[in-house]
Amino acid sequence: MPYLSDPIARAASPQEFAALELYAVNVFQSPKQSWPGYGIYLGRGLVITAAHVLGHVGQANPSVLIGGQELEAGVVKEGDFEGVDLTLLKVDERRLPARIALRLMPLCAAPPSPGQPVVVVIPGSYASSKILSPQALPRDVRGRFDTVIADVASTGNSGSGVFDAQTTCLLGIMSRKIQRVFVTKSNGVPTRRVDDIAKYFVPAAKIREFVPAR
Repeated sequence: MPYLSDPIARAASPQEFAALELYAVNVFQSPKQSWPGYGIYLGRGLVITAAHVLGHVGQANPSVLIGGQELEAGVVKEGDFEGVDLTLLKVDERRLPARIALRLMPLCAAPPSPGQPVVVVIPGSYASSKILSPQALPRDVRGRFDTVIADVASTGNSGSGVFDAQTTCLLGIMSRKIQRVFVTKSNGVPTRRVDDIAKYFVPAAKIREFVPAR
């Protein structure tokens, strides 16, 4: 299992944020999808991603691009988009460079709180954001998708990692956009507008439950 974090009250440096990019991977179906799928390396050969990135993994023949090489991935556990949107993969850690293979990503012990600064990481880049209050969400999704961030357009999509900006522990895995639909009328003609208001991530507590004990 990934270790629990030991929170320290300090702000991480840009160098520490950049170091998180070592944990960020690309996840592919076979044949490869036209859009980038993301995941996070947890250590010991384990990679966590959003379940819908691969769909039904029995048909996906997944692979992971990590440390500059693409490796075949076995399926440890599969979730689903409407349940727990996580899938756990495993690559042969003996084929990883030591700078990656020896790392372990800590899962955050404390739940996210509104206003908390975070960093969303994908291969090669990261973007800052913050945790939003569930009160900012439409009533019909509260209670299901309460762990959300702002900055929808500028942060990573499905499977990317959400990290605490102070301790750099893993807060969660990005799952989906939360949107609000507006319908207005112009000259009697209905017009539909969809606004992105937040991004939901599967929190560390659910990841901890999902990843089998080792």
